[in-house]
Parts: sequence; structure tokens; C-alpha cells
Amino acid sequence: MNLLLNSQFTIHNSQLKLTGSKSETNRLLLLQALYPNISLENTSNSDDSDVMNKALNSQFTTHNSKLIDVHHAGTAMRFLTAFFATQEGKEVVLTGSSRMKERPIKILVEALKQLGAEITYEENEGFPPIKIQGKKLTKSKVSLPANVSSQYISALLLIAPKLENRLELTLEGEITSIPYIKMTLALLNEIDVETSFIENVISVKPTTYNLQPTTLIIESDWSSASYWYSIVALSEIGTQIILSSYKQNSLQGDSALVEIYKNFGVETIFNNDNSITISKDKNPKLAIFNSQLNNSPDIAQTIAVTCFGLGIGCNLTGLHTLKIKETDRLEALKTELSKLGANISVTDDSLTIQQSNTLNSNIAIATYQDHRMAMAFAPLALKTSLIIQDAEVVSKSYPTFWEDLKSIGFQLEEV
Repeated sequence: MNLLLNSQFTIHNSQLKLTGSKSETNRLLLLQALYPNISLENTSNSDDSDVMNKALNSQFTTHNSKLIDVHHAGTAMRFLTAFFATQEGKEVVLTGSSRMKERPIKILVEALKQLGAEITYEENEGFPPIKIQGKKLTKSKVSLPANVSSQYISALLLIAPKLENRLELTLEGEITSIPYIKMTLALLNEIDVETSFIENVISVKPTTYNLQPTTLIIESDWSSASYWYSIVALSEIGTQIILSSYKQNSLQGDSALVEIYKNFGVETIFNNDNSITISKDKNPKLAIFNSQLNNSPDIAQTIAVTCFGLGIGCNLTGLHTLKIKETDRLEALKTELSKLGANISVTDDSLTIQQSNTLNSNIAIATYQDHRMAMAFAPLALKTSLIIQDAEVVSKSYPTFWEDLKSIGFQLEEV
């Protein structure tokens, strides 16, 4: 499905409820599988969380050997690799889309093998699909490079409470995406698992007993909120949108949006009912925006498009993990923003856009099977008409995105 986003429309000030964080949901679904006394509210309705949930529930079937296809869900691939490595007597093969088979898994597999896991590659060394023979993991010490995807680290931390002899995880080098690691540790703490994170060593104590019944309410997704921040930033002064449910002391690294978007004239008010009001109160005057996004790389596409739409130059760094996402997001941004008239350059770790007021119309934006490409570019319809190709890809993280856009006045037409 290709969608034409027409620039001739007026935004309505609106209130929207976004579903739970995909990052929190997928972590808690795994913990719920380990500790069934956990109940969850406001779970994500994303494809990724649906895949995660179905895969975890499949363990309760009578089959000892099965194929589990996670499609494009990178988080599910990493978390499920660790989970099934601990499931004694279960044999599974984890596979995914053609792009998933190009996304590396070796660092996590090697770390799990250090703990005693039995995992083999079905096709190419270091990449899915992988066969996992679940067994009791008795070793406790593991080390891995710290500058890799934090999902590898979180995968190990999430299974740690069920290891008999605790987990001592040593991170070598500069740590990437610390907020996501701290999110995982905070969620473990919420279910009374003891953890420590001192310098480059993370320790998790075993918690093999049954937890007391507990209900956890998942905060809405800040990554999804980023598109609404971009819309407000690209709108007229006075535009405001209310989003729920969000916490001022969020565990999510992408809550950095609150401070980042002040640079683009957007203010955030945290309301007493766990909603936030985001409003455009002034036009930005800066010529170039510089930001190190090592701790929140998932909002890099949104920020880059916002800057381009405002005619602001930008230099974004700390983006090395974007090259192994659903697509190489840096190259994808370079290609699609160039079509719109941007003077953009990228390296393995950074993206730079020169200040310019050029903005071409009626350009078709390729999405590369990447949900964030579709949603990051959609706010530009406030400035110019454009086509979003394969628009249904948003279901990976935000299935109701296009309906929510319509509800505030966006003009969408299938072409």
C-alpha cells in the first residue's frame, strides 16, 4: 500500500493514547514467561510484541522441536535466542526475514556459549537461522564488547535470574545505549531481582523461587511519541497535542525527546493524569543542530527529518547501530532525503545535513521494510506533498499510526 500525503490540510489540536512501549513490553513478556505470576497492562500492540508473545507461548505446546519465524523483529530474535537457550529439553530453530538473516547474532551466541548454551547455525556462520537445544546453564561469568547492540546485553540480563549461579557480565570498551540496559535492570528490580551495575560489570542474583503475584503497567512508547514531536515542531505556533500515558521519570532513553525538541520550539508539560501536552511555542532560530545520540539512536531518523523540514542543518553522531537495523538506516536516510533536495552525507557513525530551504514536492519515499522510515518522513506532509511507499510497514511498532494521523487532520489517499 502506497499513501499520498497531501500538504493541503489543517491540524486539529487533539488527544491521543499511544500503546505501551515495545521495548518494555518485549522485556516484560520474557520475564512473564519465566515468572507466570506477573500480569501486564498497556502492552504494545506492535507486530514485534505479537511475534514475541506467540513465540513465548508456543513453548507450552507438546512439540519438542519447532521452527519459530520472527519475521523482521530484531528484539524478538535476540531475546528469544537467550530465552530458549535456558529451556531444558526444548529444541527450536529461530529464523526470520531475508533481512533478519543478514543481521548478526554471533556476539550473543558466543556469550551464551560461554554460559554453556548449545546453539548452532543452520545456514551462514554468525547469522540466523539458528538451532537452539535448551539446557540448564550452570556457568556464571561472561564478557562481550560493550559497543554492540544493547539488545545482546539485555537478552543476557533477562535470563540471568533463572541461572543457578548468578550472572556476572563484563562489558569491554565504551558502552552503547546505556538507557536500554538501565531499563532492563530497572524492570528486573521491579520484580524484586537484585542487580548491580558498577563501572563495566553487571551482576544479577538468581531468583529461582516463584514471585508474588504482581501487575505491571507499561508506559507508552516514547519512540512512537517522536513522530508527534516532529509534527508539532513542523506546525504553526500554538499547535498542541496531548499524548498518554507517559512518566516524567521514564525508563526509556527516547524520553530525551523532551529536551531535544526544545531546540525546535516544542515544549512539554507533564499532566497529573500521566498525559503530556506538547506544544509549539516559538520558531527555532538555530542554524545547525548538533547531538550525540548514542543513548537514543531510534529517534535519529525523526530528528534528521525534523531538521530538514525546518531548514535547519544538523550533525548527528553516535549512530553506528543504525547500520544493522531493519535496513542500513543511515544510507536509507541519505537516499530518501537527497530525493527531497537535502545536501546530506553519512559515515558509519554520523549524519550531516547542510542548512537549506530546498524541499522538492511529490517525491515517493521508499521505506525499506523499516517502520521508522515511514513514520519519520510522514510529518513532512506539513511542508510538501509526498508518497510513502509500503506504508503498512508501520504495523511493526505502531499499527494505528495512519489512523491517528487522520484523526488530527492529515489528508491520506491510497495510490
